[in-house]
Amino acid sequence: MAKNKRTEQVNQITWTSPLRIRFNEVDSLGIVWHGHYISYFEDGRESFGIQHRMTYLDIHRSGYTTPIVKSTCEHKLPLKYGENARIETSLIDTKAAKIIYQYRILNESNQVVCLGETIQVFLDASGSLQLYIPEFFQRWKDTLNFVSQ
Repeated sequence: MAKNKRTEQVNQITWTSPLRIRFNEVDSLGIVWHGHYISYFEDGRESFGIQHRMTYLDIHRSGYTTPIVKSTCEHKLPLKYGENARIETSLIDTKAAKIIYQYRILNESNQVVCLGETIQVFLDASGSLQLYIPEFFQRWKDTLNFVSQ
């Protein structure tokens, strides 16, 4: 029995940042150890936040933290020491009180080497889960020009 696939247009904003593979990131085979990809996702989020003026410090100053509650990482091809890659970090627009980022890491040949996603939630200063998008974050989202991809 075939499953129906639902197709939706996703509103997102994407920021691309460079990624240089360093010696301390590779294993004895000379390829990036799989655990470093989560750090690359962090690099992408940091770069995205700086570019779009919503860093972790901005969130903290507003009285919130945003822990990651889910992360996925799908490896396609290896990266090697000395390669120049790039990470495309996309903020996915959602009406839920969470932050969804999707990632594509591409090598010098423009091949996808890794796909991933992280989901973060909002906790207030007392550590309580927020069920609604905090006002400061909604105001910031309202300033973004989300476009259909």
